[in-house]
Amino acid sequence: MVTKVKRSKKRSDLRSGFTTGACAAAASRAAAHTLLTGLLPSFVTITLPNLESATFAIARLEVHAEGVLAGIIKDAGDDPDCTHDAEIQCFARWRDQAGISLDGGIGVARVTLPGLELPVGQPAINPVPRANILDMVQLEWNLNVDTKPSNGCQQGIALEIRVPDGEERAKETIGPRLGLIGGISILGTRGTVKPYSTSAFSASVRQSVQIANANQQNHVVLTTGSRSEKSAMAMLPHLDGICFIQAGDFVGVGLRASKRYQVQTVTVVAMIGKLAKMVAGHMMTHVSGRAIDFQLLTDLAVQAECSADLCQQIRDANTGRHVLDLWRETSPQAFLDLLCQQAAEHAAVYVDHYLDIEFRLIDFDGRLLAMHRSPSHHHMLSDSTSKSNIYTKSAQVSPSAHKDIPCIRCSK
Repeated sequence: MVTKVKRSKKRSDLRSGFTTGACAAAASRAAAHTLLTGLLPSFVTITLPNLESATFAIARLEVHAEGVLAGIIKDAGDDPDCTHDAEIQCFARWRDQAGISLDGGIGVARVTLPGLELPVGQPAINPVPRANILDMVQLEWNLNVDTKPSNGCQQGIALEIRVPDGEERAKETIGPRLGLIGGISILGTRGTVKPYSTSAFSASVRQSVQIANANQQNHVVLTTGSRSEKSAMAMLPHLDGICFIQAGDFVGVGLRASKRYQVQTVTVVAMIGKLAKMVAGHMMTHVSGRAIDFQLLTDLAVQAECSADLCQQIRDANTGRHVLDLWRETSPQAFLDLLCQQAAEHAAVYVDHYLDIEFRLIDFDGRLLAMHRSPSHHHMLSDSTSKSNIYTKSAQVSPSAHKDIPCIRCSK
């Protein structure tokens, strides 16, 4: 799981890196090579899942009575997460059954909750890196089948992926909340890490929603950071921990995923800076140039019947925090309520009114300042159907809200 996203103004300064899956495949091939040949190379070359070739320096290569231990130091390039500089190891030993087996050892998480690509009880080695590891060791076997020791009990190879400090590193991830216990996951669909790519973060948001739904949770809470998450957990203590998802700048991803996985209710908890952007309909607040629209905030202040002086000050404000500081002087509650209402209505349009959406604005100390709930039109229609008056009720809903949009809860 990506835990940090660094940014640079100069794209030419950025350097790509490798995934934990690629490092595991390299360590596995190195261990298998030594097991088969007895040789101790300093480098190992593999084919990545994206079909590119990559060469890794071997940081550890130890021959033991039981097998061979190889280690690769992960280099995440200029987009490091908590696994940067971790040693990804593979212990390879002979097995008396034909073929190649793969398991996770110390520091590799086990799946304990449904909703992931892997069954409960399995090591958290995702399908693409798993296939890459097995392919590289099978290739090594094919190249050295004539040199391997001829012993009747040496019919295949057993691989165990290890990350010595994986359990400690996992504390910096959301893995434990997703039921990934005991270490980190071995991930990577390409084998390479592209610096500052948003795909890994957005994928983790989607996966978190998927897991919540797979565990029968119909209410998820999207937060914009650790402070808003802490506040959300205090306000909604009845919800399970897997319901709380740090969406960061990707609230839109969380909303669309909630629709896709048929979650019923979404609560968005944010502070003024992020909320002010969502008030303008920007559910993806990371987009470059999406500055706060202070004129829009001014118009809403006028609509909330704020004083002329406050409206002018909001128009001239510099940041969302500045707007909130100005508001404190007279504290017109209608203004903050309207901000939440506007954001909730934009979010409802973003998912075609398929979700019950609630926005909560919190102060910087986590205190609730305002909130607004926008009910799902879909649920309204479903309720009206049960009362045999769907045609009367549907006339109250904007026709564009449902035109040519199948019901994801009811359609096959």
